[in-house]
Amino acid sequence: MKHGVHDAGDPVEIVRRLLLLTTVLLSCSAWAQQSYIPDHERTPGAINPDITQDNINATVCVPGYTKTIRPPSYHTSRLKAKQMRDLGLPGTMHDYHEDHLVPLCVGGAPSDPRSLWPQPVTGKWSTKEKDQLEASVCRQLCRGDITLQQGQAIFLDNPDWTRAYEKYFGLK
Repeated sequence: MKHGVHDAGDPVEIVRRLLLLTTVLLSCSAWAQQSYIPDHERTPGAINPDITQDNINATVCVPGYTKTIRPPSYHTSRLKAKQMRDLGLPGTMHDYHEDHLVPLCVGGAPSDPRSLWPQPVTGKWSTKEKDQLEASVCRQLCRGDITLQQGQAIFLDNPDWTRAYEKYFGLK
C-alpha cells in the first residue's frame, strides 16, 4: 500500500477482498433464509381454540368461513410494520404479506402475533408457494384425508414450511 492506495494485485489485498465478499454473501444468505421461514422463537404458531375436529364441517370447511374470522388489515398492517422493524427486514411493506404460520383453514389463530409473520411476496419461496401448500392441506382436511391435528402439525412441528411443500409437491 502506498499513500493509502491498495494494490489490487497484492495477495494480502486479494485475500482481504475475498473475505469481505464472503462475509457479505453469507449475511445475504442468512437474511434470505430467515425471511421465508418465520423465526420460530418469535412466531411459534398459535391455534384457534374455537376450532375442533368435531366442528370443522361447520367452520373451516364452509366456503368463505376464513373471511369471517380474518383480522382487519389495520391490525395486520401495524403488526407487519413492527415486525419488519424488529427483524430489520429490507424493502417496503408492499414487499411482504402478513401471513399466518398456521393457516386459518386448519384452525390457526386469527389475530395472535405468535402466528403472524411478514412473508416475502416475491422470490423462490414466496406467498404463492405457501398459499399452494395451505390450499392442499385444507382440501385434505375437509375431504377427511387428514385430521385437524395432522393439518396443524404440518405447520407447527417443522417451522420450515418449505420442507412440507417439497414433500407434498415432490420438489427438491
